[in-house]
Amino acid sequence: MVSSRAASVAMYLDELPAERRVVVAAVRDLVLRNLQSGFVECMGFGMIGYVIPLARYPVTYNKQPLCYVALAAQKNSYSLYLMGAYADPHKYETLQAAYAKAGKKFDMGKSCLRFKKIDDLLVDAVAANIASLSVDDYIAHYEIGHGLR
Repeated sequence: MVSSRAASVAMYLDELPAERRVVVAAVRDLVLRNLQSGFVECMGFGMIGYVIPLARYPVTYNKQPLCYVALAAQKNSYSLYLMGAYADPHKYETLQAAYAKAGKKFDMGKSCLRFKKIDDLLVDAVAANIASLSVDDYIAHYEIGHGLR
């Protein structure tokens, strides 16, 4: 599934085949355990998102909540979008180095970490990346990157 029309996270999970639901649910739990307070889980752009609500930060380029992490079951893999790693090259390099040290394949574009099975995901490094930014820190990165500071 590349993009879902599910209106809620529960609906998104329900529409997945059982074996894919297990993986998405496990990664969802990982994200929820490591998010700092102030981020909110929602559906957006056909995937599960973890965002800063517009009520907290309305100054976004697309008038959508500012996305920090997103999770999707794609056709042949899973995607975990780590916008903190995209916003901060040091966080990207730290994640990349952890994968190299563990001998795992690092399949990441600008923000999208792709994996085919849960064992491909370096859980501790991903958890540390997610936990590394507060809402205020992420807003600061966003504003610097968009010339607002």
